[in-house]
Amino acid sequence: MKRFILILTVLITTQFIFSQTADNPWKFSLGINIVDTYPTGETENALGETGTLFESFLDVGGHWNVGGPSIEISRYISSGISLGLQGGVNSISKIQGLANVTYPYFNSDLFASFNPLENKKLSPFLKLGYGLSSFGINTNLDSSFLSKNISKTIFYGLGLNYAITEDFGISIQSSYRNSYERYSPIHFQHQVGMYYSLSSSDTDNDGVPDKKDACPEVPGLKEFDGCPDTDGDSIIDKEDNCPEEAGLAEFHGCPDTDGDGVPDPDDSCPTIPGLKALNGCLDTDSDGISDDKDKCVERAGPIENEGCPWPDKDADGIPDKDDLCPEEKGTSENNGCPELSSEIIETINQFGSKIFFPANSSRILGRKTKEVLDQIKKILMENPNGTLIIEGYTSADGNEDYNIDLSVRRAEAVLDYLIGLGVSPNRLEVQGYGEEAPLEDNSNPKGRAKNRRVQFKAKRN
Repeated sequence: MKRFILILTVLITTQFIFSQTADNPWKFSLGINIVDTYPTGETENALGETGTLFESFLDVGGHWNVGGPSIEISRYISSGISLGLQGGVNSISKIQGLANVTYPYFNSDLFASFNPLENKKLSPFLKLGYGLSSFGINTNLDSSFLSKNISKTIFYGLGLNYAITEDFGISIQSSYRNSYERYSPIHFQHQVGMYYSLSSSDTDNDGVPDKKDACPEVPGLKEFDGCPDTDGDSIIDKEDNCPEEAGLAEFHGCPDTDGDGVPDPDDSCPTIPGLKALNGCLDTDSDGISDDKDKCVERAGPIENEGCPWPDKDADGIPDKDDLCPEEKGTSENNGCPELSSEIIETINQFGSKIFFPANSSRILGRKTKEVLDQIKKILMENPNGTLIIEGYTSADGNEDYNIDLSVRRAEAVLDYLIGLGVSPNRLEVQGYGEEAPLEDNSNPKGRAKNRRVQFKAKRN
């Protein structure tokens, strides 16, 4: 018996030392065991006598033998299943028919247990195992370890764990042990003890073992595999772009204060609902410039002018920056400057067709010519906006350079006459084209006379 206790002690001690490894969850239990020799029927006892060796006692609990210690080492595998080794010693004195005699008892077993509610405070478990049992009843047999006093035993039972802390608790269990050799009767074994779980290392002390901790160096929550969720938005900090502000999963943990679909870190106007295209800001005047950058929020304008419309002093629809006549209303065709309409130019040209010049001369002659120029002056006075260009022409007589010079002098003669009548010189310009663009055939006198002329057009900038 002493040899067995020594071997059992060495085995348990070895297992306990191995259980200290950092990455393996082990559980160690220590308690008392109660061997229950409740009668199981007629049998032949270890002394060879036939009879009701294990009959029920009249006194309550007369068949219970309390002893110890009872020791258990187990290792968690997975899904509530653990494998382990257990052993216990006792002294059996309460057996009917064998009064006033005490027999040594021990058991040593391998077992598997299943705990479906392993993480609950109160959790039941099932137990199944195989081992050795010994009632030292037959003193005539060899009492050495593994002698005929020892019987192979199958057992199964139920138990209940009550967790006081995560690692420490109380365990109660009861097993039915079927010794199928004649030297050990069928019996119950009840055990009551304390257990301590040797969990894996937990660097951050958050209660989640490092091997299961997704954030082993930062204290966290069990429901997030040991990772912290500082802002309590159910998004762990390492996946949360805004770990200190509760937010939405669709924005990676960041809030959207104004609800415009743009998360606050990306929202240039986080408290005012705006447009995604403008980083969450409004564009009141719809000019493509957000209100926070627009100096004219209610008037559309280009970004080059900070969202404000360009100034237009003369209100002709052409901004001053593009208007060559910013203080006079004009047309876009004339770059913002005023011009004489095509109808006016047509009328002036009808009069101008009656202005003729002598050959090789730029002099204005005749009463009718002067009356025509008076009419042109009147038209210009009635239409004070716009510049008139006077174009001079010649016939094909003479060389080209001479004709160009002569055409300019004829245009200037008309210009000087109109100025003399009171037309502003700022409204008149001249150009000479020589013998270009003849109206008639230069081969006859009548055609050449028609080609010695002036024409008019409106100036466009």
